[in-house]
Amino acid sequence: MPTVLEARHDRVLVLTLNRPDRLNAVSEELYERLLAALAGAAADSALRAVVITGAERAFCVGADLKTHGEDARADDARRAYVELGQRAANAIVSSRLPVIAAINGHAIGAGLELALACDLGVVASAAKLRFPELGLGTFVGGGVTATLPARVGLATARDLLLRCPFFSGDRAVELGLFGTARPANEVLDHALAIADEVASKAPRSVAHLKQLLRPVPRTFDETLAAEAAALLDCMGTADWREGVAAFAERREPQFRGE
Repeated sequence: MPTVLEARHDRVLVLTLNRPDRLNAVSEELYERLLAALAGAAADSALRAVVITGAERAFCVGADLKTHGEDARADDARRAYVELGQRAANAIVSSRLPVIAAINGHAIGAGLELALACDLGVVASAAKLRFPELGLGTFVGGGVTATLPARVGLATARDLLLRCPFFSGDRAVELGLFGTARPANEVLDHALAIADEVASKAPRSVAHLKQLLRPVPRTFDETLAAEAAALLDCMGTADWREGVAAFAERREPQFRGE
């Protein structure tokens, strides 16, 4: 079976991390298939959103430590593995499409980092989440030193990364990592409902918002300039005219990405 499954739901693409025998732990092949699927989604003008979830009872438990322990990799192989993980996180963040994490079960290490790269997240209430890296003598990746404090604040980010505690999906929502917690069997359906809602918005506007909400240093003047450029790019488009007309006519807009 492929390590990433693809299923289309109208304007939404669902990507399922599919190594259930290893609780969907990441591998080079999984990263490569995820990158290919994300690239294909971004190039498909009919798609408006992506949902990432995990097969069976886990979302993704991070690195496959059994494989790492048995595999004495050369330095170039280690670098290639790390770069694949970084590219996967960057593909999610930089995609024109909003990406929703449907965290149906445990999310550990690199799995939790992939979820944090997504724009929105629905998490199983009882899921176990953790950043174990410092306790394993390794280090976090996927941009988490920027994305985590942006969501929970610096003090809480330090606590989660330095102490490496387990915490539940419910606790993750309380801390601000993700927006919604649900029973595990409701997570994917709720994520799809959110994706459908986001898919109804103007694609160009969504793409600009994604890029401007990235956790990167920017002065206030730079923020104003970037927002103005995005606004001017949207104004005058067919979608902008449709949004204004729909508001005046008290109906839902029908955006076409034009």
